[in-house]
Amino acid sequence: MTKRYAVRWFLAGGALARTGDELAGPALLLAGFAVTGSPATGALLLAALTVPAVLGGPLVGVLLDRAPRPGRLLAAALLLYALGLGLAAFGAGRAPVAVTLACAAAAGLFAPALAGGWSAQLPHVAAPGGLPAATARDAATFHLASLAGPALAASLAAWTLPSAPATLAVTLLLLAVPVAWRLPGPAGRARTSAPLARTGAPAARSGVAALRAGLRLTARNPALRGATVTSVLSCAAQGMLAACAVPLGERVLGGAARGVALLAVVAGAALLANAVLARYPLRATSGALLRWTAFLQGAALLLAATCHPVLVLVAALLAGAGEGPQLTALFAVRHREAPARLRAQLFTTGASLKTTGYAAGAALAGQLSGVALPAALLAAAGLHLLAGAVPGERERVSRPGAGAGRVPDAPGRGRGW
Repeated sequence: MTKRYAVRWFLAGGALARTGDELAGPALLLAGFAVTGSPATGALLLAALTVPAVLGGPLVGVLLDRAPRPGRLLAAALLLYALGLGLAAFGAGRAPVAVTLACAAAAGLFAPALAGGWSAQLPHVAAPGGLPAATARDAATFHLASLAGPALAASLAAWTLPSAPATLAVTLLLLAVPVAWRLPGPAGRARTSAPLARTGAPAARSGVAALRAGLRLTARNPALRGATVTSVLSCAAQGMLAACAVPLGERVLGGAARGVALLAVVAGAALLANAVLARYPLRATSGALLRWTAFLQGAALLLAATCHPVLVLVAALLAGAGEGPQLTALFAVRHREAPARLRAQLFTTGASLKTTGYAAGAALAGQLSGVALPAALLAAAGLHLLAGAVPGERERVSRPGAGAGRVPDAPGRGRGW
């Protein structure tokens, strides 16, 4: 298949899988509440789905980096995620709680494959000149999923059965399986991986060594280290904003549902910003864009802390305008700095750390927003401003002919699909 055709299928499969992933959380919340009548059950299922990503990310990444055909491993991860999610959702209230929690936790181990693991395969399907623009479009699929997933869950639960969101989530994950199966692997890996596949202990030791190498590279590479810290801090702040959305809706916008709609505004603005970035690339380096978009999101939350309806809406638009390009810039840094043998591990580990940061931020804001909503928003703004102040490597804009084999630095720069 041509590169142009391959990238389109790559983006379509990523959008399907990520929309299914975004549906998974609300689906478990709704399924748990519908069957038991208690929101605590759904919250436990959601926590069980989210927490294991911390362990699953690095492990899945190492396996993807060592697989001769990583797409087939991605397909297996999608199948197992869909199986665990389906068993957890449909077992809620019917099977013992420990069993449903175990199913959700098993599914959560594979969630990083849908995020970082899928994105790490992009260089295998995109032409070098089109990689930055394809990266912007890949990042846009996250925001498309975050916009569509909760909306689909709410609509299906309101108009059909409470189990419908889980059914759709599993269906979308399964639809992405054949796309993942056909993803090409890097040239030459099949030959170099064959001897390892025939040995047990040496392969295990090699996997541990690869895991250590990835963590060591993240810690020692200034660009990767700065990008990782910045993205985790910003993701924690985004989790705080998400936790503040319902209180903002109730106290400022006239209803809790409007607070949920505020998150849709953020996701829509992020999607639009990435579309513009893919079409009209900036001259800024990816490292600079990563930091300046953190500052933009911090300024947006300072506006939101005023709790004025108009300023809150403006803040949502600005937050999305920063969030979308920030993710694109993060992917650009990883694609540029990560060696091919460690790329998937760096992507999935980064996704796990961001998930952890998001959950921690949401938990913190959940405690603060009930008693001091402006304080919670100011704390989130402070995290974004701190993220923007994290030092990173001083980068230069790529020149034609320089850095052979490196990814062009400016996010969005390229010839399109």
